[in-house]
Amino acid sequence: MASQPAKASNASRYFFLFLIGLVMGAVLTVMALRAIQARQDPFPDSVMHVMEKQAGLLKQNGEQSRCAVTDTLPRLQSLRAISNDLELAFPDEAQDQRFVGHASRLRATLNAAIAAPPADCAAQGIVTQKIGEDCKACHQDFRG
Repeated sequence: MASQPAKASNASRYFFLFLIGLVMGAVLTVMALRAIQARQDPFPDSVMHVMEKQAGLLKQNGEQSRCAVTDTLPRLQSLRAISNDLELAFPDEAQDQRFVGHASRLRATLNAAIAAPPADCAAQGIVTQKIGEDCKACHQDFRG
């Protein structure tokens, strides 16, 4: 009896095809996600991130007892400049009078704070709290 030659296993071929499919799937998924991301406007998120950072730095200054006008005023001015673009950043919401009202109240708060900058930490805390309340009121109505 002659022994028959052992058949080579196809497992290595199947594993190789599996790896090719896995790599192609990953590449196509990344390409699809990038295409979706390219269609989204980054401006609204950018405006909110910058405003959040400036407000956070203002609050941090108060917590560190850095409440001089020279520490506070640049943050207030940055927030005020960015607040000019709220309606531009959110054109759909800009048609709603509630949104326009919230944006106007925030600008009024910032205008008042810039006109009479807080001179101590207590006054800065009040201004920071008022800015936070203005932001929170808008977010309650429009942030999902």
